[in-house]
Amino acid sequence: MSIRVLLADDQAMIRGGLRLILEDQDDITVVGEAADGATAVELARRLRPDVCLVDIRMPGLDGIDVTRALSGPGVADPLRVVVVTTFDLDEYVHGALRAGAVGFVLKGAAPALLVEAVRAAHAGEALLSPAITLRLLRDLAPTRPAPVARPAQPLSPRETEVIRAIARGRTNQEIAAALFITLSTVKSHLATVQSKLGLRNRVEIAAWAWESRLMDSPGPPV
Repeated sequence: MSIRVLLADDQAMIRGGLRLILEDQDDITVVGEAADGATAVELARRLRPDVCLVDIRMPGLDGIDVTRALSGPGVADPLRVVVVTTFDLDEYVHGALRAGAVGFVLKGAAPALLVEAVRAAHAGEALLSPAITLRLLRDLAPTRPAPVARPAQPLSPRETEVIRAIARGRTNQEIAAALFITLSTVKSHLATVQSKLGLRNRVEIAAWAWESRLMDSPGPPV
């Protein structure tokens, strides 16, 4: 069954290019397009796509508002949102992350990265591109004044290693290989970490790692 994608971008040429890239894949179908944030929210709620690919700047509701409306805290049946941005808009991407986004893609990225982000979101994972997410979180984390939530239970050394690896943009497969554990064990650690930290996905785990200054302390290069 195809992955159903909604495109939201105020530039028709961008939407057309994204559609061509995605529909060149046998397992992806674009089910709708929106040129502004309000239309994106309305279409997403009506069509219930598997993944929403949302521009960060649009008329009316911007990408952060759209993300919050579709997947933010309190949304009963959240959708998966991947934010599309340019590198000089990192502060907006950080806001989208907090609003519930599960991936970030630069508009100038290779088509393969866009496809990978859509597939990762559909699989319930997040694409943490080192070119975007790591620099974003590392640069902005020290400036955030909000207190960082502490784990409900202490994190084990292995769980801490997994968190550090996620914050460095590692995939589950890469973490498994680096730590010499199975993929199912990595997923089990992720579930436990999410429960202890009260977080919903690996993007929020990465944000927590940088904001809590966990990445400032020495650790193995996973």
